[in-house]
Amino acid sequence: MKKFLVALGAVLVLVAGWTVYTIARPFVLHTEIEIDASPEQVWKVLTDREAYPEWNPFIISSTGELTAGATITNVLRDTKGSETEFIPKLLVVTPDQELRWIGKIPPGAVFDGEHSFVLTALPDGRTRLVHEEKFTGAAVPFTRSMLTDTIKPQFEAMNRALATRAEAN
Repeated sequence: MKKFLVALGAVLVLVAGWTVYTIARPFVLHTEIEIDASPEQVWKVLTDREAYPEWNPFIISSTGELTAGATITNVLRDTKGSETEFIPKLLVVTPDQELRWIGKIPPGAVFDGEHSFVLTALPDGRTRLVHEEKFTGAAVPFTRSMLTDTIKPQFEAMNRALATRAEAN
């Protein structure tokens, strides 16, 4: 019994160490695009979530109040057409500047994603959109290729579609 408890303790220490390591070293999907529209125009399109089904290839549905601390319900579509619903908590809602949320697979530290859209004003009424997600948790290292292959292209597709829609307004 003593050997079993020692072995179990060693496994728990390894799992805890692995989890701390993956939290300290997030995997980041980073995309950005320059848009020929003001941050106000881009924000208006980004936060008009009722219109997402008309133009957004990635977040095909988003409901709930856009207030820091609130939760929203998003439905995502990956490059294979698979849809996933999740309920993230809004961390930052700063009009014309930043929208950020965190989604977690309970209980947390297994697979967490902090998703952000940061708008920066550029000369001539243009905007730089930085769209990224920082993934942490014990399961993340096993999903990196899936995230790169099926989620990052959807970030890029959403960026292009957002630019097209904002530039048309």
